[in-house]
Amino acid sequence: MFDLKAAGYNDPILVSGTDGVGTKLMLAIAMGVHDTIGIDLVAMCANDLIVQGAEPLLFLDYFATGKLDVDAGRAIVSGIAEGCKRSGCALIGGETAEMPGMYSDGDYDLAGFCVGAVERGNILTGADVAEGDVVLGLASDGIHSNGFSLLRKIVDRSVLGYEDIAPFDSERTLGQVFLEPTRLYVNSCLAAIRSGGVHALAHITGGGLTENIPRVLPDGLGVELDTASWTIRPEFKWLAQTGNVAPEEMVRTFNCGIGMIVVVDPAASQSVRQVFEAQGETVFEMGQVVTQQDGSDQVVIRNLSEPWKN
Repeated sequence: MFDLKAAGYNDPILVSGTDGVGTKLMLAIAMGVHDTIGIDLVAMCANDLIVQGAEPLLFLDYFATGKLDVDAGRAIVSGIAEGCKRSGCALIGGETAEMPGMYSDGDYDLAGFCVGAVERGNILTGADVAEGDVVLGLASDGIHSNGFSLLRKIVDRSVLGYEDIAPFDSERTLGQVFLEPTRLYVNSCLAAIRSGGVHALAHITGGGLTENIPRVLPDGLGVELDTASWTIRPEFKWLAQTGNVAPEEMVRTFNCGIGMIVVVDPAASQSVRQVFEAQGETVFEMGQVVTQQDGSDQVVIRNLSEPWKN
């Protein structure tokens, strides 16, 4: 049970979402690292609520396996609890299912369900987005939880394994880099929304920059971005070069260093940026909202081929 009135809401609209972490689970299982995948699970759900302007309030998890490994289960649930702590929501329950024959030894699956609330007049719909709005990007912590089917194929075809030191990070293995948990943007986005001027938010998950940003754009509007305006993390460059992946496919499959897009009133862009930076976010001014030309893409990225050359 959850008491919305005690949480301080007057006229709340409930917002809910459910998600998983995809084939990133296969990497966690292969490496025997189970204590961060729960953070990913919460982040994939909670970050999807904040884009509606909703504060995550409660979370439930579903953990299914053939035979329960108590140590692995404890680590998984501790990660879920940590994700809830980081996003300020309550872990109020869940289901652990043992299903012999459904899963191979050591395999498991996770799903999460999150409920949040937003005051009726504060819902973010994207309707306020206008030509000239500034597009800010919040840096990701790495791959997050999308694109792992392609990632695994690239690693399989490379000369390196997950236990090998990453060629772009002398202190971590490839597996450690790729298992870095999804960043939770809940607290920083809530602070920015409350400061005023935020017109829309887009969580950059499956579909990357080119397919997630249009979800929050009104008809007739697009965005123009420039790759020179943000830092593309080295793991994405390694994947592109090692897998011979085209730049267009990279920005459609991966977050490429940007985990959350924020569309802001230009008059408030600097103050909103300062709020995010005070919350510990790395912020890039990536471009602006423009009138969409007939037949053109809603997301146009200038100098797209440049960052992948070094």
